[in-house]
Amino acid sequence: MSDLLLDNEQARKLIKTLGLPLPVPERLRRAKGPYEERPLEGKVVLVGGHAALRDTLAASLAKMGAESIVFGDEDDAKPFRRAGEAWGRPVRVVAPGEAPEGVKVDAMVYDATGVRGPDDLKGLYEFFMPYMRRLNKGGRCVVIGRPAALAGTHSEAAAAAGLEGFTRSLGKEVGEGGSTGNSVFVEKGAEARLDATLRFLLSPRSAFVTCQPFHISNDAKGSDAPTTQPLEGKVVLLTGAARGIGESTARIMAGEGAHVVCLDLPRDDEPLSKVARSIGGSVLLADITDPDAPELICKELNERFSGVDIVVHNAGITRDKLLANMKPQLWDMAVDVNLGAVIRITEKLVANGVLNDGGRVICLSSVSGIAGNRGQTNYSASKAGIVGFVESLAPQLAARGVTVNAIAPGFIETRLTSAMPVGIREGARRLSALGQGGHPEDVGQAITFLSTPGAVGITGSVLRVCGGALVGA
Repeated sequence: MSDLLLDNEQARKLIKTLGLPLPVPERLRRAKGPYEERPLEGKVVLVGGHAALRDTLAASLAKMGAESIVFGDEDDAKPFRRAGEAWGRPVRVVAPGEAPEGVKVDAMVYDATGVRGPDDLKGLYEFFMPYMRRLNKGGRCVVIGRPAALAGTHSEAAAAAGLEGFTRSLGKEVGEGGSTGNSVFVEKGAEARLDATLRFLLSPRSAFVTCQPFHISNDAKGSDAPTTQPLEGKVVLLTGAARGIGESTARIMAGEGAHVVCLDLPRDDEPLSKVARSIGGSVLLADITDPDAPELICKELNERFSGVDIVVHNAGITRDKLLANMKPQLWDMAVDVNLGAVIRITEKLVANGVLNDGGRVICLSSVSGIAGNRGQTNYSASKAGIVGFVESLAPQLAARGVTVNAIAPGFIETRLTSAMPVGIREGARRLSALGQGGHPEDVGQAITFLSTPGAVGITGSVLRVCGGALVGA
């Protein structure tokens, strides 16, 4: 990233003189290379809370290579000791209220599935507070609960909802150190699907994902998921693949074993072909708004690959104008590219049987679609429409094991944002809990995660990759 504040020492001095914040840390710790069997090798994880997920957490953390510190007593520690012995991982125990001198942690995971009312929320304070200043830079905080909508009492529902408010605020407090805070809500019976989400949230792959709730359900059918090369043998259709987020996503997904069919406009043949060649993918030239595009795409995928496993609708445009000054063609272009084409292509892939069972559909929305934005009525309408589309389609495809989700990026450092006036650009960066913009690879990592077999429990959801921006819900 070329960043005025990061690359220009005089600008840095001026910003400090004016009393404006610099990003801290200036560069987030991001993943390098493909998925690992033990992403937490050598990392210290503090874990505590209720007993419901104790065995699940113990097994997952041990397999990921973590050194667990159990917040509780010896009874609480038993599953962790068993898992630690099986995987050769050390386990320590600290009593509530204790924070031994010199102990630092890389992550904190709290099982709040047992909260029954407001009084139980005090457990969050007792667990996190002593270790807030002991969380290493780039640390991870995760709170696991049950969905409020499925609670048995009003009090239980209120407490469950309180978990999300806590973690959103926690994420904003730890953001200065490049750390994140997220919540995960697991339906009863879906506990086995927690592992993949924890692997994502506790690793550098989620560097720009913070203050977000994740919902894990039993809606879609699924099988055991590999922890490395999770996309091996999968065919991916990726629109808008020639540059930016599309290019980054193509490289990450190919690195996890996928064959990526890179789609973009005919005029982008040269950069698109360059991307496809570099990852061993294929090229598909098409204008997605062309009335014949859905049939063309179906034919190509059927004849060349016998179908498609993952569809990523990344192509999008902005045609910004205040509504009072907006020409009808600007409205039509934004809505058709960002929403209309997505619906037509997806519906054709489903109707023609081109989307394989166990497939994944991921659509790019935007925080502007959640919060709205001045001068973007057309863009915001189309990106909000994406949210409605995935929420409507997801239950229809669940019986086939297909998940449908949206990604809503915040301020991402691309060639488009680099053209913004400096003041607007710097302001947008500072609106995030992490004090900076994201990278295209941050969105690519989130797309890749939702594409994996392990993410089968997440469907009909919108994942914001925004660094905990102070925009929208």
